[in-house]
Amino acid sequence: MKVNIQTPNFAAKDELLAFVENRLSKLEQFYDRIVFADVFLKVQKTSEKENKIVEVLLSIPGDDIMVKKEAKSFEEAIDDVVKALERQLKKHKQKQKAYL
Repeated sequence: MKVNIQTPNFAAKDELLAFVENRLSKLEQFYDRIVFADVFLKVQKTSEKENKIVEVLLSIPGDDIMVKKEAKSFEEAIDDVVKALERQLKKHKQKQKAYL
């Protein structure tokens, strides 16, 4: 799976980028036909503590899955996104099995 990470308005550290790629690569256990993942890491300019936003667009044959989460840290938001994507990929796989 190809991972494309974009960080508008700030420079992400290599550790964060590696963390994102590592977490997303685990999704292939649940669905092995992921084409690519577009990841957007954003910092919202607010007084709120939960100002880190992670959006992931996962491209799979026939569908795209989009998940957006906000958290205090990018790591926390990525974990939330990966959990949501896991659920959706499992659901997608079940639907596919129903058609076979």
